[in-house]
Amino acid sequence: MRRLCETPGLGLVRHTSSVIAATSGAVAIGDLRVAAGVISTHLAQRFKEFIGVTPKRPAHTYRFAATVFAINPAGPIDRGDLAAGAGYFDQAHFGHEFRAFTGLTPTRHVEVRRRFLREHPGHVPDSWPLPAD
Repeated sequence: MRRLCETPGLGLVRHTSSVIAATSGAVAIGDLRVAAGVISTHLAQRFKEFIGVTPKRPAHTYRFAATVFAINPAGPIDRGDLAAGAGYFDQAHFGHEFRAFTGLTPTRHVEVRRRFLREHPGHVPDSWPLPAD
């Protein structure tokens, strides 16, 4: 344990990861870098060393997961509001990232979830995995 605590960069990655998780990925990586007082290359290298990816990947994953769980498939869905609420630049950016994560468009994903809920009444999708085609 002592050696782990002394590992250079581990505290930076732990702190940055906890901020990403606490904000559901809705934090600018540049802001994290500035708050930590490091350059972006250093932050990215430490993340790759300890986690295997840059900090952008977990931030995108958290943001996407929060967005998917915010969708109420039983009600009407305004993709523009959903994208803006999740911090996406525009609907196109939202749709592209959605498809990259799921292989489905947001509209198709909602259709699949609605069909799943019809076929499995009473099921509450409160954790992964979410239904897929």
